[in-house]
Amino acid sequence: MTIPGLPLQLGSIGEPVADLHRRLAAAGFSAAPDDRRLFCEVTEASVAAFQADRKLEADGVVTDATWTALVEAGYQLGDRRLYHRTPAMRGDDVAELQLQLGSLGFDAGWVDGIFGADTADALIDFQRNAGLGVDGIAGVDTFRSLERLGAKSARTTTIASLREFENLTTRHGLHGRRIAIGEQDGLAPLVHSLCRLLRTKGAEVLELHHRDPLVQAQAANEFDAEMFLGLTIVADEGCAAHYFSTTGFESAGGRRLAEALAEALPPLLNNSIGKTEGRRDPLLRGTRMPAVECRIGPPATVVQHINELSTMMLQAIEAWIAEPFTDS
Repeated sequence: MTIPGLPLQLGSIGEPVADLHRRLAAAGFSAAPDDRRLFCEVTEASVAAFQADRKLEADGVVTDATWTALVEAGYQLGDRRLYHRTPAMRGDDVAELQLQLGSLGFDAGWVDGIFGADTADALIDFQRNAGLGVDGIAGVDTFRSLERLGAKSARTTTIASLREFENLTTRHGLHGRRIAIGEQDGLAPLVHSLCRLLRTKGAEVLELHHRDPLVQAQAANEFDAEMFLGLTIVADEGCAAHYFSTTGFESAGGRRLAEALAEALPPLLNNSIGKTEGRRDPLLRGTRMPAVECRIGPPATVVQHINELSTMMLQAIEAWIAEPFTDS
């Protein structure tokens, strides 16, 4: 969904900018320019700092993803009652609820700050085990019980992390694996080539070419993919691989896949070092499996090495399946 009035960037003026300054201050990233209705250099620096803290693209421009993150940052656990509805409730309070439930052994799914069916089931299970009224609504009594039991818990790993580990270590090889590969910027030939190689290894592959990353994420979830790889072409040389990470939670399998790709691809892209980074971009947040956004460039080099890149990506995926986690 596109939010009216965005993007906000250097030179923007008006009440939306004043609202932006209020939200930045509430999130702890105060920007105090002389004119609160003007998006100035101070505003840009504060927005970039907020984006970096939220693991978003730190470009200082307020797009839909940044504005949504600012709105969600305004909710702390206990500020409101939480429950399953359509559209789903979103916010930092939802993420904290998921993290606490998961740390106590209740499977709330990934800590994505979206109150979905998994979170609702985990909440009901917690209420039942804690002797509370089972209504699927996180209110005062639920918050108090979570605080009390959380202080006694020594668990530091969520159930979602344990489930990811189990899913990735109980089977070996590519045969029968459900894999989704997507692109948004004209990389269809590379996606076709990689998918063809994956199918020769017996994988079930879903190709995605929609420009909306949330549509791709939903399609991968509905396909019940065990892995998602999104490919984007950029002007810079080399490879940058992003995986899902947020406060208190990361996809360890996604991180290892990002590392495998960042190790394999740079020599073909005129660069010796690939970059990996935990991010909270919409596509990574929206998927429910280890997912990586891989940004490769420059365009001329990518086009020249389609076959070699697809082969190296296949080898990186095979190496990841053989060793989906690191010890660190």
